Amino acid sequence: MRIGIDLGGTKIEGIALDPAGVERFRGRIPTPRGDYEATVEAIAGLVRDAERAVGSASVGIGIPGAISPATGLVKNANSTWLIGRPLREDLTHTLQREVRIANDANCFALSEAVDGAAAGQPIVFGVIVGTGTGGAIVANGQLLVGANAIGGEWGHNPLPWPEAAEWPGPPCYCGRTGCIETFLSGPGLSRDHQAATGQVLEPTAIAARAAGGDTAAEDTMTRYEARLARALASIVNVVDPHAIVLGGGLSNMERLYDRVPRLWGRFVFSDHVATTLLRAQHGDSSGVRGAAWLWE
Repeated sequence: MRIGIDLGGTKIEGIALDPAGVERFRGRIPTPRGDYEATVEAIAGLVRDAERAVGSASVGIGIPGAISPATGLVKNANSTWLIGRPLREDLTHTLQREVRIANDANCFALSEAVDGAAAGQPIVFGVIVGTGTGGAIVANGQLLVGANAIGGEWGHNPLPWPEAAEWPGPPCYCGRTGCIETFLSGPGLSRDHQAATGQVLEPTAIAARAAGGDTAAEDTMTRYEARLARALASIVNVVDPHAIVLGGGLSNMERLYDRVPRLWGRFVFSDHVATTLLRAQHGDSSGVRGAAWLWE
């Protein structure tokens, strides 16, 4: 059996999968925000709950950050109380066994590559477009983490082939401007619409208005699709994945799967683009399932 834990900013979700990938347990508890020690105990408690239901199992954990190969400490986490903490070491001590920890985008990509929308594809690029913009690469069923544990982190590269109005771009929390995340995240889409119209709308409302014939909302969606196409084309040029899988809140906009592949061809260095753009099969469960799949 495999246990997967998805450590989110507001909730911690746990799942247990049998060898065939069938769910045998699921639990959810609030995240003790701002309290590192309580977070460790909450994760351990959820693991124990799962094991009471299914027996002993391996444990994989997805976090909103990464474990630094240089220090073994958490870095790049938007759950800031984790930063600089020896999470893997503390959980190994508390649970008295080895645990595997990966970035939540890595878990998402692994889930969709193993038994999700891109199952069986040799090279998969997983994309999360929601509150932020994350990414990960899976090759032949294995995560490509990289020497710095940032493999696939495309969101903090600059938006490629920027147009005049896109440069230097909005400021990003990473300290630079014009990052892909500032354009393609949910807040980025809302910011762009507000800048063009003065209206403050959530992405779902913008998409709904565009579907209803609102010209300004349609213009916003058209800009978003063009930017997503350029950003993904840069990934195709470097990674050349067989499939790109979208997850996160903005992945529910159905029009992306038709329109974006029509646009990215002019930016891809090839006479033909065989890469497919897919919607995540497991939806919000991809992260926790991928954490379980961290164990082969």
